[in-house]
Amino acid sequence: MSDLEEPRRRMQKLQSRAGTAMMKLHDLAEDLPSKWTEIMAVAKIAFHAFAELGAVKRELAESENTQ
Repeated sequence: MSDLEEPRRRMQKLQSRAGTAMMKLHDLAEDLPSKWTEIMAVAKIAFHAFAELGAVKRELAESENTQ
């Protein structure tokens, strides 16, 4: 197993989680204004999913550049 396999696997999982979070934001937007109280919770989940994905992408890019 190469050093890049683990970050790639994590990236795939995080891409899926980020995509799901994005769809939840989209669905919530369609339900506005009735579900406005859910905005912060759903946005927080999406924010953290995309932040983790960005970190793994940077880690993977750095690893690829050093090999």
